[in-house]
Amino acid sequence: MKKDNLSWDEYFMGLAIFTSFRSKDPSSKVGAVIVDNHNHIVGTGYNGFVAGIDETKLSWSREGEFMNTKYPYVVHAEANAILNAIKSDLSDCRIYITLSSCNECAKLIAQKGIKKVYYLLDKYPELDTFVAAKKIFTLKGIESQQLVMKNLHEILDNFKEFYPDNIK
Repeated sequence: MKKDNLSWDEYFMGLAIFTSFRSKDPSSKVGAVIVDNHNHIVGTGYNGFVAGIDETKLSWSREGEFMNTKYPYVVHAEANAILNAIKSDLSDCRIYITLSSCNECAKLIAQKGIKKVYYLLDKYPELDTFVAAKKIFTLKGIESQQLVMKNLHEILDNFKEFYPDNIK
């Protein structure tokens, strides 16, 4: 059964998914969208190296000596969305993220007063950094929930129906 339109949550998570495609990270493409209580987008971000640096001098490697991996140099999607936000007061906002937050991003989300976190994937629920993130959200009273997009394929099929020449 086709849906005529998307819910707000599906819409904003869809935008987070599309935003993640901007990431150059070959193993983890993450996108984030911050939305206020009027359903206006106030910030977007994706994971990537610090803006303006010579990326050819860095590696996207996940393994090896820490300084030779991506980890010391990548800014996470949530952090970029917060830094790129068009307003500083995010206390009336919620954030949509394609991957659950680590503790560092959870601290930023909590500090900015974001009220609700929606994530698409919980890829590493047992790792300490993600357990700590959930604890931060609980202690701050931030609602965090996985958004299951059961109809993602249907959404894409609907797009194909209206624009068959654009989707191969």
